[in-house]
Amino acid sequence: MSDLARFLAGEGDVVHVSVARLEGSGPREAGAGMFVSSGALHGTIGGGQLEYMAIDHARRMLAEGQDHTEMYVTLGPESGQCCGGRVWLELTRLDAQGRARAVAAETRDREGDPQVMVFGAGHVGRALLRVLAALPVQTVLVDTRAAELARVDAACDKRLVAVPEAEIAGAQCGAAVVIVTHDHALDFLIAAEALNRPDLAYVGMIGSKTKRASFLGWARRNGVALDAERLSCPMAAEQKGDKRPEVIAVQIAAEVMTRLGQVQIIRESMETQE
Repeated sequence: MSDLARFLAGEGDVVHVSVARLEGSGPREAGAGMFVSSGALHGTIGGGQLEYMAIDHARRMLAEGQDHTEMYVTLGPESGQCCGGRVWLELTRLDAQGRARAVAAETRDREGDPQVMVFGAGHVGRALLRVLAALPVQTVLVDTRAAELARVDAACDKRLVAVPEAEIAGAQCGAAVVIVTHDHALDFLIAAEALNRPDLAYVGMIGSKTKRASFLGWARRNGVALDAERLSCPMAAEQKGDKRPEVIAVQIAAEVMTRLGQVQIIRESMETQE
């Protein structure tokens, strides 16, 4: 069950607030939305005074029994925000069918999210999955150890396999691969397979400059041809000092999301040119 499905199941009446139209600069894009009950929220339309106004309006709707209304807000003196744009909001109380449509729409949206495959369910892998759980990605966790997979509390596609590197063949086009296993030799096998997939957006391996050099030496000795320029190792190299898994996980997640965003911009530009 998704977070939205759990929210809707646990609340009474709920109003869906959506950004119907945006002119100029605003805190969120058209189509963004949030769900408001009398005492809880799910999602965001960007925060700030605009969101507070929308929440207040939605809760008045619930108290007064309204089913639908609209708001028009100039993001200036009226709202206490300096974005400078204009926003049209639609507020709709959800019936049973509306709830089902909202969950189905979220599911469709998530299916279009890029895939991040994490190899290794150790300390860093588990911390990384917790970070990624809050981001717009589909996460897959691969490990050979059932006990380590069982320790993962974040929602993801868990795969217990004997040959992790074989999972690379099934990675989605444009996926990101993060390699944080407990075994250097296994890391090298996974990295080699991933670098032979030119359609992957990101290939990262935990380690150091020394480990990168060891990997490249291993590839040469074993006659493995690969594009080493595509390998991020060490990951988040500019961030040094704090080695706690949670800190490393945030740094890796930031690097992965930056790369996925760059790839998306390139794709959209190419589609526009076509």
